[in-house]
Amino acid sequence: MRSEESEAAGGVRTDRLGLLLDQFDQARETAQVRLTGLGDEEYLWEPVPGCWSVRRRGEAVTPRAFGPGEWVLDQGAPDIPAGEYAEVARQAAGGMSVEKIAEDWSVSVERVEEVLAHTGTPEPDAAPVTTIAWRLSHLHFHFAGQWEWTFGERRREPRTIVDFTPSAALELERFWEVIDRWREGVGALTDRQLDTVGLSRYPNSNDADYPFVAVLASANIEFIHHMAEIALLRDLWRARFTAGGQPIGGGRPTGAA
Repeated sequence: MRSEESEAAGGVRTDRLGLLLDQFDQARETAQVRLTGLGDEEYLWEPVPGCWSVRRRGEAVTPRAFGPGEWVLDQGAPDIPAGEYAEVARQAAGGMSVEKIAEDWSVSVERVEEVLAHTGTPEPDAAPVTTIAWRLSHLHFHFAGQWEWTFGERRREPRTIVDFTPSAALELERFWEVIDRWREGVGALTDRQLDTVGLSRYPNSNDADYPFVAVLASANIEFIHHMAEIALLRDLWRARFTAGGQPIGGGRPTGAA
């Protein structure tokens, strides 16, 4: 049954696709309001030293920064974050070999074995603070790559798809175009496609191992949690000065002279 036909009393959709689309649409509406008025200085603001951001090529502070143009996106060494330990355990329980899991996460076999041997709740990662530019560009990169490897030609290297920019206005324009394209693609899916394992072949993830409905739910989570962090960064930007007028944190934009 098509999602448009699966509505309970009050016009609320209750089918799988309808629920996920409505969740995404509501999150997008909230995000668009929260991103109104974003300027370049705020977009590139580094609230503490050592932030990850969008930087000129040659000025990146991380070992695996990437991008096809003058500006690149900071990226650290590959690892399995604490929040993904349960996913690694599920992969192993599902019959995936330690070697395949290591390849999937771009880490060593020893690292996978360490994760699988862990008991109890893992300690939070000492993750770097990121700028709004990083968060927004990361989402842009993620959704552009997933669209290419689900609805596109499935051949472009994800790290070359997005031309990162220090301009907040330009990034937002490009980002919402990608989100529109993604929403159009997922909005036309059938129940059979939702259940298809490998509908997405996105190489920077394990999408190919799951029914697409699980991939879609994960994409919603990715959008929501990064947009929530962007919203918090905007709040901190507005509150960055003390009562005496002194800035809190670094307060210096990426690439500032």
